[in-house]
Amino acid sequence: MKISILTLFPEMFESVFSSSIINRAITNKHVEIELINFRDFSDSKHGQVDDTPYGGGSGMVIKCQPIIDALNSIKTKDSYVILTAPVGKLYKQETARKLMEKKHIIIICGHYEGIDARVYKYCDEIISIGDYILTGGELAAMVISDSLIRLVEGVIDEDSINEESFEQGLLEHNHYTKPRDYNGDLVPEVLLSGHHENIRKYRLKESLRLTKLYRPDLLENREYTKEELEFLKEIED
Repeated sequence: MKISILTLFPEMFESVFSSSIINRAITNKHVEIELINFRDFSDSKHGQVDDTPYGGGSGMVIKCQPIIDALNSIKTKDSYVILTAPVGKLYKQETARKLMEKKHIIIICGHYEGIDARVYKYCDEIISIGDYILTGGELAAMVISDSLIRLVEGVIDEDSINEESFEQGLLEHNHYTKPRDYNGDLVPEVLLSGHHENIRKYRLKESLRLTKLYRPDLLENREYTKEELEFLKEIED
């Protein structure tokens, strides 16, 4: 997979992409990252990329010309173009899974008051990472990139991915490690039993309990298994 990011601040990505799992994925050539400063494509002799909004209002608006020209310089038939913006569809794990089918992801980072709406027609999808406002789309692009890179084959063990929150429509169960007893706070006994089936059942029940407690919205349209319904009844009792 290749991820290209169109941004005014490529330096913001340096520490994120040079650390931990992402850095290993890049080093091992599991993924290719391309950072493009669309200021370099400005037709202004001073490199200006923003201007005052037509119709009045506060703030500055990113012009369409430098973004579109930057986009056209890298776009191919395999490219899938994403714009990060508040009007977009809320980003979820299922979105990340669908994006993994694409060979080349291009993410456009807006900034300031917004970008010229004529850029929208060049995008395949508009994504929001939450109902709040950021100073720019760079952080959103980092979130999307991280969520995709960790799904690339060879980056993280497949079993670890499948057990995580949202992969099965539930929050992940709690985790414990040594010491077994910390100031009287004990690790659940079942996790020390070595009985794999009992541990599986315990973790599923805990996932249901935590989801019901913290994210009941995830359960609204869930098609439960018979086992899950039994556990839910026990939780409610």
